Amino acid sequence: MKNIFDQIPYLETERLVLRKLEESDSEDLRGLVENDNVYKYLPTFLIERQYEDTKEAIRNINGKYFEDREGIILGIFDKRTSQFGGLIELYGYKQKLHSIHIGCRLVEEVWKNGIAAEATVVLVDYLLEETDIEIIAASTMANNKGSAKVLEGIGFIKTAEGVEEDWGFDEPVLEYKWFR
Repeated sequence: MKNIFDQIPYLETERLVLRKLEESDSEDLRGLVENDNVYKYLPTFLIERQYEDTKEAIRNINGKYFEDREGIILGIFDKRTSQFGGLIELYGYKQKLHSIHIGCRLVEEVWKNGIAAEATVVLVDYLLEETDIEIIAASTMANNKGSAKVLEGIGFIKTAEGVEEDWGFDEPVLEYKWFR
C-alpha cells in the first residue's frame, strides 16, 4: 500500500474526473471562491480563499500544501465537457492512525446532481484500496443538511452531534462528525 502523499491522484468515474488543479483552472476556481453561498457552511480559513490570486492559490495547493503533507485538493470536472464542478480535499492526515479527513465544495450550478456523492465515493475507494488509509473522517456544520444527506447516503456514520468547533467565524459552530 502506498502512502497517500506519494502522488496526487488522478481518478475517474463514469461522468467525472478528479485531478490536480492547473493554473489554467484559475478562473473556474475564482468563480467558486467568490461565491459566498458555496462557503456558507464551510470554514473561513480554507486554503483556496487565502489568496487573492487564484493562480497563486493553485501553486500553493499543488506545492507547499501537498509537500508539507497538510492536504491534497483535487478539482472535480465533468468528464464529457471538462466543466469545473468544484473541489474535493483530503486534510488532517494522521500517519500513526492511518486516518484522513475528507471535504467537498461544489459550484452552485451542480448542487443536487449527485456529484458530491460520486466524487467522494471514488476518492474513498481509492484511499481504502490503494493507500495505507484505514479511517476516513468528515465534519459538517450541524445545519448543513445537504452534506449530511450525502455522507449518510454513501455509508458514513455520524459519530458525534453538536460538537463546538472553531471554523473561523465570530462564534464556534456546531458540527457533526462522521466516519467511514
